[in-house]
Amino acid sequence: MPSTIPGPPKPGRRLLAVSDLHISMADNVPIMESLRPVTDEDWLIVAGDVAEEIADVERALKLLASRFAKVIWAPGNHELWTPPADPVPLRGQERYQHLVELCRGLGVVTPEDPYPVWEGEGGPVAVAPLFTLYDYTFRTPTAATKRESLEQAHAVGVVCTDEYLLHPDPYPAADDWCRARVAATEARLAAHDPSVPLVLINHWPLVREPTDVLTYPEFAQWCGTVLTRDWHRRFNTAAVVYGHLHIPRTTWYDGVRFEEVSIGYPREWRRRGHPKGLLRQILPYQQ
Repeated sequence: MPSTIPGPPKPGRRLLAVSDLHISMADNVPIMESLRPVTDEDWLIVAGDVAEEIADVERALKLLASRFAKVIWAPGNHELWTPPADPVPLRGQERYQHLVELCRGLGVVTPEDPYPVWEGEGGPVAVAPLFTLYDYTFRTPTAATKRESLEQAHAVGVVCTDEYLLHPDPYPAADDWCRARVAATEARLAAHDPSVPLVLINHWPLVREPTDVLTYPEFAQWCGTVLTRDWHRRFNTAAVVYGHLHIPRTTWYDGVRFEEVSIGYPREWRRRGHPKGLLRQILPYQQ
């Protein structure tokens, strides 16, 4: 009787992550369409900036939700823009809520939903998508106020498009919306069972240090808030996932792993490639 030679071991389920797909750029569409799980049980984190127009966001998340066992989405600034050509003219909080309902219709987890618990290797962990925005507190080194920091950015021509397309309605300004989001999110995290570690997902980095390598430091003021700087220490955190900077890398702060999982713009990934791969494996962690 012939012997049976076992094949390679079957890979276990994985918690994967990506951000900044920017599929409004034609060269990024094949990248999004190529994203596939390794196993039928793989989960995918999408940490914002899928696209600007609602229809494009829906197209991408619908495809990914059809392939992965679970998709978890946190909004980026580009989803919150109101582009003049978008048939959906919603602004600010109404736009965000529309995106939440769109995701729920696709079975995609949002920051407004219960945190799903991932039970694979490295778990159990609660996967927590967040939405905190920014409040201009990552200011330029010599600016004492938001106004001074913005004036310096305008003087050197480094101004985020958010200033023109991201409307904070009904809040007076983005920093007011940010403070409201931080307060609500902090309360949810504080109420979470501390015996279950968290994977915190936010489009913007939770600490300022990742912005230290920006080519234009003036851009940092659109990259987060000092109000979240201790969350990875205060809450039982297994890892932090973010995007926005288009600088994919792994860093550690206070013993906690931070994963920047951006694809970025074609001009960026053509220059640097995809040094961490298209999909980052968050759990089980592999060095």
